[in-house]
Amino acid sequence: MEENNVIELRHISKSFPGIKANDDISLTLRKGEIHALLGENGAGKSTLMSILFGLYEPDEGEIYVNGKLEKIKNPNDATRLGIGMVHQHFKLVECYTALQNIILGAEPTKFGFLNPKVVRKSLEDLCAKFNFKVDLDETIDDMPVGEQQKVEILKMLYRQNDILIFDEPTAVLTPQEIEELMQSMKELVKEGKSILFISHKLNEIMEVSDRVTVLQRGKCLGTLNTKDTNPVELSRLMVGRDVELRVQKDECKPGDTVLSVENVTVYNKDKKKDVVHNVSFNVRKGEIVCIAGIEGNGQSDLIYALTGLEKMKNGSAIINFDVNNKEEAEKYIPKSNKFTTSIIDGFKYTGAGISYIFKVMSYGLKRGWHSFANLFRKNKKKFEIEKPTFKVSTKANYLEEVQKGRIHLEALSVRRRNESGVSHIPEDRHKYGLVLDFNLRDNLVLDTYFHRPFQKFGFINNKEKDKVATRLVTEFDIRSSQGTSTIVRSMSGGNQQKAIVARELNRHTPLLIAVQPTRGLDVGAIESIHKDIVKARDEGNAVLLVSLELEEVMNLADRILVMYNGEIVGQFNPKDVTINELGLYMSGAKRDSVNAVL
Repeated sequence: MEENNVIELRHISKSFPGIKANDDISLTLRKGEIHALLGENGAGKSTLMSILFGLYEPDEGEIYVNGKLEKIKNPNDATRLGIGMVHQHFKLVECYTALQNIILGAEPTKFGFLNPKVVRKSLEDLCAKFNFKVDLDETIDDMPVGEQQKVEILKMLYRQNDILIFDEPTAVLTPQEIEELMQSMKELVKEGKSILFISHKLNEIMEVSDRVTVLQRGKCLGTLNTKDTNPVELSRLMVGRDVELRVQKDECKPGDTVLSVENVTVYNKDKKKDVVHNVSFNVRKGEIVCIAGIEGNGQSDLIYALTGLEKMKNGSAIINFDVNNKEEAEKYIPKSNKFTTSIIDGFKYTGAGISYIFKVMSYGLKRGWHSFANLFRKNKKKFEIEKPTFKVSTKANYLEEVQKGRIHLEALSVRRRNESGVSHIPEDRHKYGLVLDFNLRDNLVLDTYFHRPFQKFGFINNKEKDKVATRLVTEFDIRSSQGTSTIVRSMSGGNQQKAIVARELNRHTPLLIAVQPTRGLDVGAIESIHKDIVKARDEGNAVLLVSLELEEVMNLADRILVMYNGEIVGQFNPKDVTINELGLYMSGAKRDSVNAVL
């Protein structure tokens, strides 16, 4: 082993039921270098790094750390050897603060009692040194993903790890956060750290890595000096064929309007303010409309409101259809009537009353009944019961709209929105896209299993589910250890994403809402999904795309809307705008007049 090698993996093999994840892989990491690990989804990259971090034990092979043969049986062994890992899906306790998460498992104590004050100053110094803007007292649940990732990095630095593993670190970050992370990685290397960096993004690998090792279907194809290669060669090695890095599509031929968004305002309960302000736009048949913007400017809340995950405060979202097909649309009329509405309102008033009683009791117990009485006399409004807002379109009103060829999505449940012609690839695949403890087959029919041919007279037909699931696994190259029987939680993040995309595109609905559809995917899968989205457009479907990847926006979009601070501030043809100009609108430095946008 060379003197400057801090890690050497020799002939590592690891198998799971039905699949050989790593097959005789050897790899070295030199001191003070950034070594990239590149490969398709399911190529074995995360498995290899999990072996190094002690989450798995290899079936065969040896691990040398600083020239010494080591047995790494668990993450504590890895930490003892100076190895730390930032996982693709963060390992943080969401209800704890950043400080609590950082010290968890390595808590500073004094006379047997926790003493976090001892390390606070050193953590603040680390934040200043690496330009990490992290509030140590903020809970993880309230942090954007970029800050959460910095907390994961601080966990490693607090434990004084010298060998850092980054597993898909940029998959959930904005372009600005990615740039900050790249700079942080360079600073860490200057401090003497060594980094193993898993990524699918070729431009990032070319920017920061010194060497790159390519894996394909569990085998190592070789290690290259980054300066001696290029993105085209790397993509060919990774996928095994030439990959089109630019989207090929014909000129857009838009038809009638499919989705009309009219004066939508969305209130966010956590932030206690309106996060989308009076937004209006439309999406037509045969076009891809992309909403671009820096994360946190209302895009997510807008999509949640359109798909039913959040309620609209004001405005409407309407699916337009051919009036001649109104019989088909009538099945989407809400079953609510005035009687059921009054019952639900009654429950809401009862709930508000109970909440009021607890509010009074809590205040009285905390501050004393005497001070409560004085406060109540001075300001009764603080203790008034707010009238519950319950917006329901009656059947008569809704039928009147249907007869005009309009389905009001805001009047429908999430399931009925899906049935009315909306497919949704969500931003958070774990929270909204998958049931992680279900198998792949059940996840691939998650929004259609209650229809024929999957069920009859209330009984599920597993044979029909298997037929569809097997076809989608083949068409979308979804890789898993046990085929359609694989529990989704055990699959790689990229293959989980492929499963969601396959399910939603297979429905062929009039409207496809896709949020970060290629997040965490390799270049081959990205190429395939881009083609599928363009195909959906060419078949006459309307596509509403939300993406933080400006290259994806410029390549796919027929029309670009820029959101800033909850408003649409610009509308562009991608042929007539540059990425730099888009950046000015995304940062709020420029905006069009309202009339120019709508």
